Amino acid sequence: MGRRFPCAIGKGGIVADKREGDGGTPAGIHRLPALLYRPDRVPALPGRQIGPRDLWCDAGDHPAYNHLVRAPFAASHERMRRADRLYDLVILTDWNWPEATPGKGSAIFVHRWRKPRHPTEGCVAFRADHLRWIAERITPETRLVIR
Repeated sequence: MGRRFPCAIGKGGIVADKREGDGGTPAGIHRLPALLYRPDRVPALPGRQIGPRDLWCDAGDHPAYNHLVRAPFAASHERMRRADRLYDLVILTDWNWPEATPGKGSAIFVHRWRKPRHPTEGCVAFRADHLRWIAERITPETRLVIR
């Protein structure tokens, strides 16, 4: 749509060979297959609501690696319903998802930035209003280009 937005990327920079824990954002052209949002903080969007028990499995040796799971969940995970606002609106990329390969890195999310251009753990982050603008216009043909 001809718009460009400032963003934050992983503290490891843009990487061609993404590995677990490198803090890198994987170069490439990525699909955006799913949208998750907190209905108590974000006006309704087409996507899945993030509930209080929603977690993301980041245990590379678990069958649910790189997938949404529900608490209680014993394996390593990240809470999707956070106290801060980072995951109020999350767009999932197809990086290492839905077929996850251990060691290639956890899922790459598009989410709200902590502060302008503050590095992420590998995700791509935008200012809240820019993220909302993007989320409202996603189609199955939408791609995230990281180069």
